[in-house]
This record gives sequence, C-alpha cells and structure tokens, in this order.
Amino acid sequence: MQFDRKKYSDDILLNLYKGMLKPRMIEDKMLILLRQGKVSKWFSGIGQEAISVGCTMALDEDEYVLPLHRNLGVWSSRNMPFDKLFSQWQGKMNGYSKGRERSFHFGTNEHHIVGMISHLGAMLGVADGIALAHKLKEEKKVTVVFSGDGGASEGDFHEALNTAAVWDLPVIFLIENNGYGLSTPSSEQYRFKNFIDKGIGYGMDAVKIDGNNILEVYDTVKKLAEEIRQKNKPVILECMTFRMRGHEEASGIKYVPKELFEEWGKKDPILNYEAYLKSEKILDDEVVKKLREEIKAEIDAGVEKVLNEPEIIADTKIELADIYAPSENKISENFGGLQYVTIKPITNNQSRKRLIDAISDGMKLSLRQHDNLIFMGQDIAEYGGAFKITQGLLEEFGKDRIRNTPLCESAILGAAYGLSIKGMKAMVEMQFADFVSVGFNQIVNNMAKSFYRWGQNADVVVRMPTGAGVGAGPFHSQSNEAWFFHVPGLKIVYPSTPSDAKGLLIAAFNDPNPVLFFEHKNLYRAVDIEEDVFDDYYELEIGPARKVREGNDVSIITYGAAVNWALKHVEENGIGADIIDLRTLLPWDKNAVEESVKKTGKAFILHEDTLTGGIGAEIAAHISQYCFKYLDAPVMRCGSLDTPVPFNIHLEDNFLPKERFKKELDELLRF
Repeated sequence: MQFDRKKYSDDILLNLYKGMLKPRMIEDKMLILLRQGKVSKWFSGIGQEAISVGCTMALDEDEYVLPLHRNLGVWSSRNMPFDKLFSQWQGKMNGYSKGRERSFHFGTNEHHIVGMISHLGAMLGVADGIALAHKLKEEKKVTVVFSGDGGASEGDFHEALNTAAVWDLPVIFLIENNGYGLSTPSSEQYRFKNFIDKGIGYGMDAVKIDGNNILEVYDTVKKLAEEIRQKNKPVILECMTFRMRGHEEASGIKYVPKELFEEWGKKDPILNYEAYLKSEKILDDEVVKKLREEIKAEIDAGVEKVLNEPEIIADTKIELADIYAPSENKISENFGGLQYVTIKPITNNQSRKRLIDAISDGMKLSLRQHDNLIFMGQDIAEYGGAFKITQGLLEEFGKDRIRNTPLCESAILGAAYGLSIKGMKAMVEMQFADFVSVGFNQIVNNMAKSFYRWGQNADVVVRMPTGAGVGAGPFHSQSNEAWFFHVPGLKIVYPSTPSDAKGLLIAAFNDPNPVLFFEHKNLYRAVDIEEDVFDDYYELEIGPARKVREGNDVSIITYGAAVNWALKHVEENGIGADIIDLRTLLPWDKNAVEESVKKTGKAFILHEDTLTGGIGAEIAAHISQYCFKYLDAPVMRCGSLDTPVPFNIHLEDNFLPKERFKKELDELLRF
C-alpha cells in the first residue's frame, strides 16, 4: 500500500491514525462483550475503518453524514461520548433513542449524523433533502451518504442519484464496495465492472479509490468537498474495501473464500498506516502504547458506567407521548382537555369556493406564511399539476420553491424528510394517491417513526388526490387511507368541504408531524359542495370531528365523499340522523363518536374504501367495546366491494356503496 502525505502536517496524519485506532479498539471490546453475552448484536466494520474515518475527518463538523451499520468511525470521529454510544447499543435510557432503537439506527443533529433504517437505500433520498436545504440556503455545504455495494441494487439508489443529478445537489454518494451483500457476492448483484461506470449514465462525476488507504480517502473527500461547496453537484465515490468479519457476527464467514481474507488481511488499513507513520518518524511504539492505553481507559470506563445503569422501566404514558412531535399549539389526547389555539381569520370576508379553490388558496397562503416551505411533485410547476391545483404558484414563488420532480416518489419523499431535518417544511403532491405505494417505505418507516426513534420531527405534508367516481380504473381511483391508518406517528386528514379543506390544510402545514392529506378527486370541482369560505389565513384543529347534522334516530359516522351521500339521503327522506364527519382519521375523534352513539343507540359507519380491513372496522370495534350498553342494534358498516376499482362506469357504480348503503341504513333503522 502506497501512502502519499502530500502537504498534510504531522498532526493531521497522527489524528487520522488515532481516528482509525479508536473504532478498531471499540470493536475489539464489543466482540469480547458479545461472547460474554453482554452485547446482543454487532455489525463489524473491521477492515473498513479508513473510509468512515477519512471521510468524516475531511468534512466540516457541521456537514451531515448518513452512515450505515459498519461505519462506527463516523460516530467516533465526531467525538461522541463513548458511554452515551454504549448506552445506545445497550438499549439504556441514557442512549440517543431512550432504548427504542439498537446500534446505529438513530440520528443526532448535535453531531450532524443521520443514522440508517434497516431498509437499505432509504437514506439516500434523505441526503438529497439535506443537500437541497444547503443549496437553497446558499450554505456552501456538502452532504455524504453511505451505501454498500449490495444496497446499491435498491431502487432508492437509482432514484436518489437521478434526483441529485437533475437538481445539481451537493451530495457525495459514497459506495463501500466490499464485494458482498451479506452472503451474496457482487457477481450475483450486478453485471457492470465498476460503480464509477454509472456516473456517465446519471450525468455526474465518479471517482474510484482504495478504501483501505486512509490518506487517499481523506485527500479525495477533502478535494471533492471543496469543489462541491463552490459548485453544487453530486459525485459518486467508489471505495474498494473488504469486510473482515461476517455481515453481522451471527452470520459467520464460511461463504467467503479463505484466500480473500489472506489477500485483504495484508491490506489492513490500520497496520499498514501505522507502519508508514513509523517510517516517517511520526509514530513509534511508545506513542502507540500510550494511545492504546488512553482509548482503552475511555472504553473501560464507559462500559463500566453503562453496565451499572438501571434497566428501563416502561411507562406507557411516556411511550404514547413520544409518538407525535409537540406542536406550538396545545392539544389533549381527547381534543378537549387543553385548549388548542388555532389561527382565526382576521376579517369576515368570504367568497364562494369549490374544494379545488379552497385547497389552492390554502397552499398559496401557507407559502406566503412560511418562507421555508418547499413544494415538490410531478408536473406541479409550469403545468400546474395533474388537476391544475398548483396553477399560478410558480409565477409567485419561483422554481426553487415550486419544484417539478423526476418520477422518483421514494427519493422525493425522502428528500422532504431531509428538508425537515434541516428545519424546513415540505409538501409532496402525489399525482394520484395510488402512486404513493412506490414511496411507502419513506412514509411508514422513515417519517412516521422518526420522532419516536430519535426525536426528529418530519414536517411534511403529502397531498393525496384519491377516490373513485371518475371512471379512472384500478390504478387511479383507490381509497388507500387504510394503508396508513395502522401506522403510529402519522396524521391522516380527509376533508369533505371547501372550508374544512382550507383550514385543515393550513393546520397541516403548521403541524410538525407527517400529515397525509387526502383530497377526493370527484369533489374538486363539484358545484353541490361549493360554499362561502373565509378569504383569510385560518386553521381548523386536526383531530376533532364535525357534526354535520343533528338527529336522534341513528349515528352515521363517515368521511370524504360519503359525507355528501349520507347528507343528501337523510335530508331527502326525513331521517333523524346524527352525521359525524370524522375529517381526521388518525388520530380520530373517539369522543364525538361515543357521544353521538350513546344518544341515538344506533351506529352506521359508511366509507368509500373497500369494506374488509377498512377504517370502519376499527370504529365499529371501538363502539362495540365502549358503547355496548347503549346500543339498540348491531353496529353496521358499509363500504365498497372487496374488488379493485373497475374502469367501466356501470361496474364502478356497482363497486361503490353510494346506493347500496341506503338499503342497509333502512335495515338498521327498522331494527
């Protein structure tokens, strides 16, 4: 291994050695503790330290790094207290995630590190968002995100690189090419020769280096970072290396040919660099001994301290309280204990608005209110969106804030989360709610779990044009709100009127949590729901339901387009129904439902979504459990057929419960 110190000082060279020695010694200790049963799991980065350490030390301390399992050197190079790291690995309260996550599945804004989730590739799009924030703020900073050669097979890899190239984002996509994805060799992962060959396809520079040569890593990253800070652009950095232990300790190494260990053992990044420093008279055995003693003392002290820490005593109230990031406005669990301070309209000026007008107005006023709010979506700029709902926004707010995106839903949702990490707000428009399936992971595993895992909110609104009734077939008409209803940490809003839509959308932009905002396509331009809406900027509280109509005979609990079906039917037929429009599906207003059902004694739940596994099932179960003694009849549900949404208009009419619910409601009333 050849080292070229260039003009770097002795101090820099020695610090790089210390930087690699520390994670190696920590790992040696962890492997001992693992054998003793004092550590439950460990992913070893032995043999790959030069990449993590060289890269991190080449960056400014306030530049973000998004590492993987085997990048302990990233964390140690940012001078994180070892005892706090060990508390994290041991699942103790003094760790970075209150015992809720293991190893490196957490982040810390204090040290500008965002840890991974288990879904490989998911953090690449997040790095795009952090880099976009740097670019928009003109901060002249670079973001580095790690990928393994195996993880680079994920679709997220392509989406993130493509988006970064199109948007000229200051990101280094660092690929640790160690030849294996767990046990699968590179020959079974891809057919190209080098990852740098991908550079020309994405329209970005690509560099290949010896990942075991600390000076080569440090110098390359330093030069790339300096260049990127001056001229925003993404770069692929392929670092050739080898994993000297298993994917994780339990997996073993039997699948790797022995000759590879012999070959790469000779390329040990620490032993080779140590020999070089000794030849340069920068290091000697006495200094090595002293450094090892200092690091060992820190490790031993940290281990002793953490092993003596008490085990966590679970507190359900604390666990539930950390699902959502707190808002500046106070809100109680039942939407009634603490006062929720909403923004009221300044004047009484109103004008007639359709649903589409109210949503568009809410977006425009929110963009004026929050100069850190960025809109992203396919065709939302010059074209105005598939439904023309963002038309006119580009002219007022410009392309930096109203951003057309590539067809990369996962990367764009990840970027929205990345913007939030940098203290910004984001709105992502799904062209159709159906298309969110290809970005599902970013919503349910990154955004939704973020605050609970490491205290980082996801200030993101995902707008979801949804619903049937327009003859658009099975891939443009689904009601998919129930997909997300099961996911703690998300908020789901589904208005049925223009005034609700505007007030709730503005509240969603003000909420620090991820909000899925469903908009029924068939209501966008429906004249029968057009109404007077305040022209001013105002909020409606996310959570409480709206009582649409008073009655004593039956409680109809519903939301979305079904609100209007129910209202029309009961008014035309003189039915004395309480109609409860949930408006917010997660968290949903249990109090309003219970109060109504206890009064009427009969509950009918209506939604457009398919019946099996729909949100109505949860509401019905709740009513049965908590209102049973007040019921005069079984709880009834009505939804669409358990089929995909058909294209033919007659088949679609049969699919929807728009007419079918009337017969079932009459049956309940006769009970």
